[in-house]
Amino acid sequence: MNTQNPLSTVRLLVFSQALFVCGSAIGLTLTGLVGAMLAPSRALATLPYALVTLATAFSTIPVSLLMLRWGRRRVFMMGSVAGALGGALAAWAIVRNDFLLFCLANMGLGLFAASAQYYRFAANEAAPAEHKARAIAWVISGGVLAALIGPTLAAWAREAVPRHSFAGSYLVLAGLALLSALVLSRLGLALARPATPTGPQAATESDKTPLRQLLRRPVFITAAGHSALAAGLMMFVMTSTPLAVLGCGLGVEQAASVIQWHLLAMFAPGFFSGRLIARWGVLRVLWLGAALFGAGSLLALSGLSLPHFGLALMLNGAAWHCMFVGASTLLTQGLAADSPADRARAQAANEFITASVAASCALLAGWVFERYGWATVQAAIWPGLLTAAALAAWFSGRAGSTKPQPQSTACR
Repeated sequence: MNTQNPLSTVRLLVFSQALFVCGSAIGLTLTGLVGAMLAPSRALATLPYALVTLATAFSTIPVSLLMLRWGRRRVFMMGSVAGALGGALAAWAIVRNDFLLFCLANMGLGLFAASAQYYRFAANEAAPAEHKARAIAWVISGGVLAALIGPTLAAWAREAVPRHSFAGSYLVLAGLALLSALVLSRLGLALARPATPTGPQAATESDKTPLRQLLRRPVFITAAGHSALAAGLMMFVMTSTPLAVLGCGLGVEQAASVIQWHLLAMFAPGFFSGRLIARWGVLRVLWLGAALFGAGSLLALSGLSLPHFGLALMLNGAAWHCMFVGASTLLTQGLAADSPADRARAQAANEFITASVAASCALLAGWVFERYGWATVQAAIWPGLLTAAALAAWFSGRAGSTKPQPQSTACR
């Protein structure tokens, strides 16, 4: 296939995002529970999921550079195959009751996540000029399918392998990753080959912007900071929530339903957040995200019933969406005029910072919850919220406007 309608490419990436998040939802729902079941100490319950984000962090830079050399399609497919192997290995680890093997399997799932993080950037590049500003939100909205199906699949398949609870759920994850590889194989030539500069840019491609200069731009600092804070704050609360739900006497089905509503709130706003950014401006959407994080924390502190858990985590998910999509949009606008090599390096740095913060927060979540309790988990996110608000205010002063540049210039 040599040509492909740009919107068809975006649709394939939306579907691939749905498959990825559907599989990821199984991990979100079960990894802490399986970790508690296999780990020698409950304080290590969230270590396997922390390793997912750690592997993602260490893979983001090489993944981006490989895409520049090999093209996005091939690397996307490699990531999906790694996810399938990770899911199968996790199921085998549960059968063997092997915590270390389960940790290793989750690192394989981190490779899948590292490649999937670039779906939104690929969609922005492939979309026609009039749709670029919304392409990122469309890809993120693909996770709505995961919110409806992923946690349900996790609970439904948990006893599919007799005498080995949850092994079947990870086999389902492996199947979803393989299906994702098949979908990604249909991406057109534009994503099959490396990005090569044309026109005046080709003559200066060898003159890369020094990395330190690239990363010191206010737009990069603001975008990467909000992306990292969104992922870290969300991960810190989300990975400890299933443990809190079970600790209050509720069951696995209730924990799955809480994660399900959380995922719905994470991805459903993608149907309108692009328009919201166009109307309000990126920075106001970032401030909205911080406010929603705070509201979710206050609600979680007000009670321990299933509705409290569910509604609080929905606010948490919506907050992540506003900050993450806003930060991604700000980054793509800020890099629009840069060379493919500079964009690849900046995207890689952004993803590395984001995944590193998420990994640290996931690792800390289990320890903080086990030692200090649910209330401390919620209180601990407030310094991050204040940092996010201050960072947006700083950039607003530097930029002189809270509105994005017109699409004709910002999305070229």
